Amino acid sequence: MITLYVPRDTTAVSLGADDVAISLARAAEAKGIDLHIVRNGSRGLFWLEPLVEVETDQGRIAYGPVMPEDVPALLDAGILEGAAGHRLHLGLTEEIPYLKNQQRLTFARAGITDPVSIDDYRAHGGFKGLEVALAKTRQQIVDEVKTSGLRGRGGAAFPAGIKWQTVLDANPRSDDNESANSRYSGQKFIVCNADEGDSGTFADRLVMEADPYMLIEGMAIAGLAVGAETGYIYLRSEYPLAQVILNDAIARAEAAGYLGDNILSSGKAFHLEVRLGAGAYICGEETSLLDSLEGKRGQVRVKPPLPALKGAFGQPTVVNNVLTLAAVPSIMAEGGRAYADYGMGRSRGTLPFQLTGNLERGGVVELAFGITLRELLYDYGGGSASGRPIRAVQVGGPLGAYMPESQWDTPLDYEAFADIGAVVGHGGIVAFDDTVDMLEQARFAMEFCAVESCGKCTPCRIGSTRGVEVIDRIRLNENRDANLTLLNDLCDTLEYGSLCAMGGMTPNPVRSALHYFPDDFARTTASPTTEER
Repeated sequence: MITLYVPRDTTAVSLGADDVAISLARAAEAKGIDLHIVRNGSRGLFWLEPLVEVETDQGRIAYGPVMPEDVPALLDAGILEGAAGHRLHLGLTEEIPYLKNQQRLTFARAGITDPVSIDDYRAHGGFKGLEVALAKTRQQIVDEVKTSGLRGRGGAAFPAGIKWQTVLDANPRSDDNESANSRYSGQKFIVCNADEGDSGTFADRLVMEADPYMLIEGMAIAGLAVGAETGYIYLRSEYPLAQVILNDAIARAEAAGYLGDNILSSGKAFHLEVRLGAGAYICGEETSLLDSLEGKRGQVRVKPPLPALKGAFGQPTVVNNVLTLAAVPSIMAEGGRAYADYGMGRSRGTLPFQLTGNLERGGVVELAFGITLRELLYDYGGGSASGRPIRAVQVGGPLGAYMPESQWDTPLDYEAFADIGAVVGHGGIVAFDDTVDMLEQARFAMEFCAVESCGKCTPCRIGSTRGVEVIDRIRLNENRDANLTLLNDLCDTLEYGSLCAMGGMTPNPVRSALHYFPDDFARTTASPTTEER
């Protein structure tokens, strides 16, 4: 039997992977060929999707990007034998430079396995970390995470081991029977923040769609570490395929004894459930997420108390994002020291950087901290898709600074970026060529904040709205100097007066645009149209 791999993740499907799989199956049937098609996850080389691979004695041979109309010619050219006679032939998948030069820990299995096959997962080292954790004490598990140097991959970069230690040491509350949260008395929780809403980010989604058991395993280990028997994956509603794959994987993991009341006959329990978000960016903030998880409107909570002490349903809660929890199985299986051997300074391990925007080769690039932005943009991204010079790059989502070329040789490291007023965040990288108007980008940042604010605090709710108005006056050359001063004052108010990072970080893109691209704020343009507003 011949085995072909055709990805089933959102990106590949959006580019026609389902139609390619159907065309291959029909063509093989018509020719009487015994063909087995595995719907794997993407390798993360998105500019080559749909990427079709064939299993050969030499290894997997890749072809891409394949369209349904390419199937007859590919079959005639010998795709089923891995022949090189077609223009879409790429050679051995593992030898494609974009993939070969990465350091894949989190994405070690992505694109290799059937995402919902437990046998595939185990054959590639899956659940080894959970088995190691079951033989350790809670404190030993937490200590291993501390040794690894793993920090939260959601933006704040808080040490995961310290957060876990806080929850381990916390005493769950025992509410009286009159309390709305009385059913949760004495419990602790693990909550995965899968509300991936930053522009240019998709690594969380790819983990969930290409290797869901890694996240399930990481959450189970976290539960063992802090004494939590219940976990929730708070998934953004815009990821319907991830929801289907996660629910399928969770059901299979329960049936196989990796979740439930008696994990691998250890007497220890962990239950996992997917909860859908409601399309609000603010629910990526951990306390707003918890309110939404509890069925309330997603609004930021005042801290303290911290979620580690009073989180979901008023109980001690670990809140980590997908990439953080997905790193845990490797840490437990190979040891915290092996993970810490990657990276630089206090930024240990690897981070999946996500290349988007005006780039020739978009996709996931997992590397140790320390690579530069310039290397990512050109060695992996291939420069701009338009062929024009890249002018600005935003790293870390819509609240990250716009970085000029003079900063592109800064190592991608949390502290190094903080020193220049930038953020690494979730690793999203969006490139703009020299046609970009940075005044418009600054305006977008303020407008984004105005639209996505939870509305709880005045600086964020009102300040962002006033910010849009002030930038519009600058664009129309109305009292330019006075309005530039006012814009800077508004940024100060947002930074120092907002309740959370939504308002507090909105000044980052605005100030960087003002500082590094001042010419764009000196041009006079026509009045913005209703559509622009």
